[in-house]
Amino acid sequence: MEHERFASRLGFLLIAAGCAIGVGNVWKFPYVAGQSGGGFFFLFYLLMLLVFGLPILAMEFSVGRAAQRGPVEAFRALEPAGSRWHLHGVAGALACAVLMAFYTVVTGWMGHYFLASVRGDYMGLDAAAIGNLFSEYLQTPAPMGFWLVLVVCAGCFVCSRGVQKGLERTTKAMMVSLLAMMAALAVHGLTMEGAAAGLEFYLVPDLGRLRATGLARTAVSAMNQAFFTLSLGVGAMAIFGSYVGKEHSLVKESAIVISLDTLVAFTSGLIIFPACFTYGVDQAAGPGLIFITLPNIFANMPGGRFWGGLFFLFMSFAAFSTVLAVFELLIRSAMDLSGWGRKKASAVCCAVLIAISVPCLLGFGTIHGAFLDLFGGTVLDFEDFLVSNLALPLGSLVYLLFCVSRRGWGWENFVREVSAGAGAALPAWAAPLGRFVRPYCTWVLPFLLLAVFAIGIWDKFFA
Repeated sequence: MEHERFASRLGFLLIAAGCAIGVGNVWKFPYVAGQSGGGFFFLFYLLMLLVFGLPILAMEFSVGRAAQRGPVEAFRALEPAGSRWHLHGVAGALACAVLMAFYTVVTGWMGHYFLASVRGDYMGLDAAAIGNLFSEYLQTPAPMGFWLVLVVCAGCFVCSRGVQKGLERTTKAMMVSLLAMMAALAVHGLTMEGAAAGLEFYLVPDLGRLRATGLARTAVSAMNQAFFTLSLGVGAMAIFGSYVGKEHSLVKESAIVISLDTLVAFTSGLIIFPACFTYGVDQAAGPGLIFITLPNIFANMPGGRFWGGLFFLFMSFAAFSTVLAVFELLIRSAMDLSGWGRKKASAVCCAVLIAISVPCLLGFGTIHGAFLDLFGGTVLDFEDFLVSNLALPLGSLVYLLFCVSRRGWGWENFVREVSAGAGAALPAWAAPLGRFVRPYCTWVLPFLLLAVFAIGIWDKFFA
């Protein structure tokens, strides 16, 4: 079976960035930054991206490009004879299926809210009424099921058309539109009455809030955000590495992808905080920020139907770009494991994904129990725990050990692959740091990954 390739470097960069850009960039990054000392959090976040996210992203890209195969088969192609690294390829695909079992439902929420905003369903309502509408929506599986089926069928149809004609062409158009909408929303936010106060809260380092949160917790929050925003460890980035050529070093490509992801996260704060301070609403509302707080703002601002519709269209594109990226991994994995063609694998994945998403759909009322209360109360919370707290950190540890261990692919092979192409060399002033890269990746980075895993477990069950 011939392995497909991207038609352009831009396609690779936008698709990889689209995989990283998602719902978490818009609601989680701004409110965590606001809670954790504003500018201090942002500085910690940039540091964690550099020392934590960049090397692991480059490793995942490298495994895919060196093998020129999907994640399921990439480990098998590169691992020493008799080893079992390839089992992680299957485990990563299963983790992505669990991710899509709830992420497709959330993506459907974005579509519903886009349509509701355009219709003006929330205009003139107070905050309590808007909150009630969201609660009522979660208790009605039929409309959520419509959007779920639409999201899954659309995603599988795009991927069934192939890497270039389907995934690359669609994602390019969607990401360019997303960046344009984001710029328009940010400019509009900066013209609001509360823009100065919002930006001060968001970007100016605040020792008082830093002390209240705690230096250690702020650093850990920044590390978690940097880690999870890139969707590392489950093969979602390795698949795109397998579709790209060797013209450019993967260190450079990884840095560009991280920069695009950070741009969206940063700009989301420019959109949200001015609006929150202008209309006097809670700027640290967490997940409810998107579906309760922001609709309340749009319901009361001039031109709210237009700006609300534009915001939720932006959110729909951000969420759907991640859906397409992970669907490609699942379809490619099905092709590798079964020998099916792309269209058959897409059709089977479509049916399976709809079926496994039903528990999440029913998990806001019909399905409940004491077991789910341990994770937050819903099926979505449980599935998110499996992916965010287990699969991502442990999967990233596997990729890391595979690239640094002599019993895996090995450091020399990794360095040769990641450095192939233009843009790998360190600038002269940074060249002396090169001798610390291998010890850092071999000893320090595994400890950080295990720390993320342990902290996630502690926060979920013991904090």
